[in-house]
Amino acid sequence: MVAAGSNGASGYLRSDHREIFWQLVRFGITGGLVTVFYAAVYWPLATYVMNPNLAVVIAFLAATAVGRFAHGAVSFKGHGTRSARTARRFFVVQLFGFVLQQLFTWVLVTGPFFHGPTWWPLVPAVSVVPLLTFGLQRNWVFK
Repeated sequence: MVAAGSNGASGYLRSDHREIFWQLVRFGITGGLVTVFYAAVYWPLATYVMNPNLAVVIAFLAATAVGRFAHGAVSFKGHGTRSARTARRFFVVQLFGFVLQQLFTWVLVTGPFFHGPTWWPLVPAVSVVPLLTFGLQRNWVFK
């Protein structure tokens, strides 16, 4: 049951938590679209064209360019400032995500351990990396 005058689940949250809730929702939608874009670039390259770790580089660069503007305009709209410092910090956070994605790709596909299919690294790429980068972007980049 929803409290009178509230707007769904966020109606039970304090105003500062409500802001974070809706940022996380916007981040999830925007990030989901950017992640689909990343996967659409990565998977065909990794499967049919080149080494999966090189495909991560290309997909990362393309998704970072799209994500920088999408997250600034949608996910963190009205939150924090936009400056050259913000851009530098955004790219540092994205570099952290890139390192994680390379690590997942190496461990799950190209390294000495699993030799799994090229889609395996997409699982942590869409579940682990976005949560970590949201926290860093909200609390350090777009603060």
